[in-house]
Amino acid sequence: MITPEMKEVLVHYNQGLTLYKDQKFKEALDCFKKGLEIVPDDGPSLMYVKRCKEFIETPPPVDWDGVYIMKTK
Repeated sequence: MITPEMKEVLVHYNQGLTLYKDQKFKEALDCFKKGLEIVPDDGPSLMYVKRCKEFIETPPPVDWDGVYIMKTK
């Protein structure tokens, strides 16, 4: 069973994911952070916060297909 808190996190996460795929990384970052205000240790949101920050600093190519390529192992 999913808790009401996790349902709210999922709303923010899904909004963030849509924005992320549209390369709107600053807006996506805000959504993921809102989810983390509710569940601070949400692994997927933490991962996307990191990726958004990376892409804000170094945007992907214009023809980016949404696939994240790890830079380190």
